[in-house]
Amino acid sequence: QVQLVESGGGLVQAGGSLRLSCAASGRTFKRYIMGWFRQAPGKEREFVAAISWSGGTTYYSDSARGRFTISRDNAKNTVYLQMNSLKPEDTAVYYCAASTTIPISPKEHEYDYWGQGTQVTVSS
Repeated sequence: QVQLVESGGGLVQAGGSLRLSCAASGRTFKRYIMGWFRQAPGKEREFVAAISWSGGTTYYSDSARGRFTISRDNAKNTVYLQMNSLKPEDTAVYYCAASTTIPISPKEHEYDYWGQGTQVTVSS
């Protein structure tokens, strides 16, 4: 089992950047595929990005590709989401999640463990 704690959210102006972090407990972090999802007010939670165990494979949503970068540091049990060129429509609660299902999936039900989320607000 793994526990996930997100941090790094906040208020930023459009065009700005934020880096989210997700710290995981447990010694088996490197066995998990890690993903980021987000949920905007009044909308369903949606996939943002995911990364393989080794970090060698990444997968992005169309809205994230080219602006966001997912990475991980297995020595620190941490996964990151670097978000650049932020837009007001990126405003949401961002969640990290862990999956034991391969290959990398954008499907929410494939993820076994979830963090509590961190709020990102992008002002216009």
